[in-house]
Amino acid sequence: MIKHTGNSNAIDGGTTQWVVVSGASSGIGYELALSLQQYGYQVIATARKSSDLNKLESMGLATVQLELMDEESVNRAINQIEKLCGTQLYALINNAAYGQPGAVEDLSRKALEQQFAVNLFGTHQLTRGLLPLLRSGNGGRIVTISSILGLVAFPWQGAYNASKYALEGLTDTMRLELRGSGVQVSLIEPGPIRSSFRHNALQAFKTDVNWEESHHTDNYRRIIGYYAASSHPTPFTGTPNHVIKRVLHALHSKRAQPRYYVTLPSYLLANCRRLLPYRMLDWLLHKLGGMR
Repeated sequence: MIKHTGNSNAIDGGTTQWVVVSGASSGIGYELALSLQQYGYQVIATARKSSDLNKLESMGLATVQLELMDEESVNRAINQIEKLCGTQLYALINNAAYGQPGAVEDLSRKALEQQFAVNLFGTHQLTRGLLPLLRSGNGGRIVTISSILGLVAFPWQGAYNASKYALEGLTDTMRLELRGSGVQVSLIEPGPIRSSFRHNALQAFKTDVNWEESHHTDNYRRIIGYYAASSHPTPFTGTPNHVIKRVLHALHSKRAQPRYYVTLPSYLLANCRRLLPYRMLDWLLHKLGGMR
């Protein structure tokens, strides 16, 4: 499914620069797609559901249906994006992801495979498929939204931690391999951000974890309370605008940074990982993760 509503803007009076934003149905991806449109980019917003695509189209965005868990859906999306923008693709922003909570011992192979299918395999397939278009523009950008949990591990987040650690390793390697190609690669590492992430994570938790019969049932009750809270219970929580600022720098800067930290917790934990002994870091992460 693909629709184009017009709105052909140009950057600095030049040719139209197209940007793909995956996972644009809500939260960071939605705000990012609208902001980039205001900055003059021609945005291709991807989402899984037709209702979300219709909403994005009503905002003047080009849309492509994309389910990262489905290999054929990714292939179709790649072909449709090429038909839309040809060699004018300037940037790919890998934003689509979800979190699968649960203690490592309670995660089934299926739950892990689903987490990696979206957060790593589908993202890699999309990036690889669009890389020839990015190369052809002589200055393309790949911006991948990771997480501070791609640098430090939190209890109850094993699947998400593992997928983001892997995504960062793959992205770092790609940045090295694309050195001198004209395509710049950046990672965005947010801390807590106000979005629908917690709601989606709670749904995944209830679907894939038999928490009432787990050794960790008491901890899970607190986890459910955290994810179900109407207000965000984490201090120094940021907004999508904090992420957007870093993405804009990665797109506009002549030399994009390899990594961008977003929110105070992200800066603090990145420095703790670098400076603290492992045992002290474990103690800190244990406390922050609400372990008893």
